[in-house]
Amino acid sequence: MPLLDPTTWQSRSLSGPTYPVTEPATGDSLGTVVLAGAEDVAPAAEAALAAQAEWARVPHFVRAAVLRKAGDLFGAHADELREWLVRESGSVPGKADFELHVAAQECYEAAALASRPAGQVLPSEVPRLSYTRRVPVGAVGVISPFNAPLILSIRSVAPALALGNAVLLKPDPRTAVCGGLSLAAVFAEAGLPEGLLHILPGGAETGAALVADPRVPVISFTGSTAAGRAVGEAAGRHLKRAHLELGGNSALIVLEDADLDAVISTAAWGSFFHQGQICMTTGRHLVHASLYEEYVERLAAKADALAVGDPHRAQVHLGPLIDGGQLGKVHALVEASTAAGAKLAAGGTHEDLFYRPTVLTGVDDRTPAYAEEVFGPVAPVRAFGTPDEAAALAGAGSYGLSLGIVTRDTARGLDLAERIPTGIVHINDQTVNDEAVAPFGGVAASGTGARFGGEANLEAFTDVRWTTVRGDVAPYPF
Repeated sequence: MPLLDPTTWQSRSLSGPTYPVTEPATGDSLGTVVLAGAEDVAPAAEAALAAQAEWARVPHFVRAAVLRKAGDLFGAHADELREWLVRESGSVPGKADFELHVAAQECYEAAALASRPAGQVLPSEVPRLSYTRRVPVGAVGVISPFNAPLILSIRSVAPALALGNAVLLKPDPRTAVCGGLSLAAVFAEAGLPEGLLHILPGGAETGAALVADPRVPVISFTGSTAAGRAVGEAAGRHLKRAHLELGGNSALIVLEDADLDAVISTAAWGSFFHQGQICMTTGRHLVHASLYEEYVERLAAKADALAVGDPHRAQVHLGPLIDGGQLGKVHALVEASTAAGAKLAAGGTHEDLFYRPTVLTGVDDRTPAYAEEVFGPVAPVRAFGTPDEAAALAGAGSYGLSLGIVTRDTARGLDLAERIPTGIVHINDQTVNDEAVAPFGGVAASGTGARFGGEANLEAFTDVRWTTVRGDVAPYPF
């Protein structure tokens, strides 16, 4: 029996309309799901807290065992889950396999969190035992996007559960199965008690209700900067924590000593992986003037050689964009850029949702596809003359998520990185990297800082409680 049986996708009734699960490569329907409305959040939160009280008291090794089993199941059901990632989200199989690998590792790392030291013994001015203890926050709201739906859900769901919380997960409706219902199926088979994980696929009104619900004190949001601002503002009004992982327009700096024979593959991957629909995508290629013309020529040739098509039925490098809305946004930015004076070295065309990998030259600060996050397979290339200029260009703009620097002198690369505000730096690599053990997050308009991996997860999904114990009742002057 398949893990994802459509007849058992949603175990309880939701109030929203049915929604087609669509394959973007073909437009075919893969089934339907029922969406959650705003009114579905309150009963889910109430049920989650009722189940969480017992889950928090479960011994740590029991919670850890459930997380380890879930990690194993992502491997055991890899063929089925891979197909959903390919067909529902438009991933090529290699990208789907990467998501499955990271999902398993997130579960294993979360299992280790369950047995981390829970607090500290503190010195005290009076004769008593004084200590801190980390306690679960209760219910965690997770809002995840379509682009890496499994990773961007599991990296919050797994640690939150391991630390004794319940979770309300609102995946993007466009990837409700591989970003939501697949997690529910895995955790149910892993033995997670009923009521601890609620899947609420829905729109902005459902997300707003989740942020506003007083029974959900922590929100973990991954998505656009515009939506993240709204989430952060609403969370602030309700005096709750919001962990925001937002957009980016990451730079790849290619210094004059770079090996172009090696760098072009890295550069193409950074901009074209998953059709550029990654928050860390290389959105700006900053290349030393001495290499600029050859770099553009080689990158354009690489782009022209990449196969674009249906990743379920052919071996391709790029699949489809997620839907027509995203296609329209990407193409509008490219057209606005060429109208502003940029030149197409490659791409700039599409057939249905299949957008050709695109290379733009002659860009500057006013070029829309250079200045803004495109979220599509577009690589603007700009020349610089000195390291000072490269640092200024890379640090310009509102984002600060990821940075790549290519150089034969790694010490020089590290020194340059120190001058550029960003949450992530990779020397001699492109900007798209992720590991379950590593902290992840950006600065400025890219989010509220690192919140994944180890200590960051402890901070995100627990509260610190101070406790004192005396042998006798404390005396006071009155």
